[in-house]
Amino acid sequence: MWGAVARHGKTVGAAAAASLVGAGAFSATSASLDDKSKVASCDAQSPTVLGLLQEIAQGVSRMEKTIGGLKNGVAASSYTPAVSNKNKNVNGIDVVLGAQWGDEGKGKLVDMLSQEYDVCARVAGGSNAGHTIVVDGVKYKFHLLPSGILNPKATCVIGNGVVIHLPSFLNELDALIEKGIPYEGRIKVSDRAHLVFDFHQEVDGKMEAKLGRHKIGTTKKGIGPAYASKIQRNGIRIGDLQNWKHFERRFRNLCDHHQRAFPGLEINVDEQLEYYKSISDRVNAMTIDTIQFTNEEYTKGKRILVEGANATMLDIDFGTYPYVTSSNPSIGSVLTGLGVSPTKISGIYGTVKAYCTRVGEGPFPTELDMVEGSVGYHLGHVGAEYGTTTGRGRRCGWLDIPQMKFSCTINGFTSINLTKLDVLTGLEEVKVGKAYHYKGEELKGMPADLEVLSDLEVEYEVMPGWTEDISNVKTFDELPVNAQNYVLRVQELLGVPIRWIGVGPNRLDVIDRGEGWDASNDE
Repeated sequence: MWGAVARHGKTVGAAAAASLVGAGAFSATSASLDDKSKVASCDAQSPTVLGLLQEIAQGVSRMEKTIGGLKNGVAASSYTPAVSNKNKNVNGIDVVLGAQWGDEGKGKLVDMLSQEYDVCARVAGGSNAGHTIVVDGVKYKFHLLPSGILNPKATCVIGNGVVIHLPSFLNELDALIEKGIPYEGRIKVSDRAHLVFDFHQEVDGKMEAKLGRHKIGTTKKGIGPAYASKIQRNGIRIGDLQNWKHFERRFRNLCDHHQRAFPGLEINVDEQLEYYKSISDRVNAMTIDTIQFTNEEYTKGKRILVEGANATMLDIDFGTYPYVTSSNPSIGSVLTGLGVSPTKISGIYGTVKAYCTRVGEGPFPTELDMVEGSVGYHLGHVGAEYGTTTGRGRRCGWLDIPQMKFSCTINGFTSINLTKLDVLTGLEEVKVGKAYHYKGEELKGMPADLEVLSDLEVEYEVMPGWTEDISNVKTFDELPVNAQNYVLRVQELLGVPIRWIGVGPNRLDVIDRGEGWDASNDE
């Protein structure tokens, strides 16, 4: 059951005691004996066999005290579940964020949690985000709407930090009607949210094509150009539709700006204005001051859940720039994209796959080959790793601990939602990328230099896999021992409790270890 430490799949050596990393917080160090190694003699100055055994026993005892020892072959956790804090503000704002490069399964957790919340909100990004949820065999795909819309009692807020392509947004609403999901009166759109226009999407595609082999790998949904309009202060906001003359003037000016900046860009201005005039009443009926609404709901004691889009490693500031999105899908966006103060934030839940994926370009330290029959192919095929928004196949790799520690540092996760553990079923061994090494030195933190990130070596920890089907497992103790040890080891390395564990694709295929595994409940 013990892990071995490897670098790029090659064992670098570990003493027997060091292999205890599979159960606790020890770093394995290389150990070897050369031809000149001395054999213990029996003279008075040499340690006796009995003495050596006593030292070993004392060492094991110290290890067990540190890591908790083993119980029925399962590594004990060093984290003590919190006692429910009765003084905790249960009406605070809880946040679900992506902790990797996106597509981690945030929507599924939000859908599950939202049944207990009064307000569900999106705060950043646009229709470049995508969440797929399966309910009673019916598949729902959301791009702009919070997944919490499936809770008939929840009000859904699209905050001021989101950029909205209205044709796509209205199509999502129409799809809800077709599937019998009522939404009237339950969707509130910020009057400060900026609009994405069709020409933003066309510009996005042109800019991507111009980059050639150096392309970013955007979804071509116009998100970057829309945020650019916002920053250049010539963008148009949802609230502008409430004053048609003002909207028309700003729209014509914005079209003129883009046609001058991008020669050959064709925009049928009058046709576009006719469309926006036709939908203005429908949009205006949902448009409010969401900052006032959200803070009033908080004051009333309502529970609020924020659904993050994209993920930390795609953050415009913290991600693998320039291979990132155009917003801040980390914890800071909750404050700026919803208009609430930091003191109102309670639980921060980081969503992470039991392995790692990435869509688009950019460095990916633990990436695996995707050829048929490989581990990478297994992850992509069994995990159905295709983008909700683009349909593109995702790149797959092992779980990256240095990257996750960086994400934990940025966001301050109070607990982890570990998804798709079931995808690892059937692998003979599973690995986690434990450390980064560059030019013989272990790196601390996440390098900003993409050349370093592309050329570094990953130190892997290897653990035995499992073959048992876990899709019907309901409690942590029902998981195979090796699966339990994998979860506990990840928890140990991250230093953050893992509360939720995904064991299948359906809505209820999740193990919830309880509120005690959420650090926001600590006294």
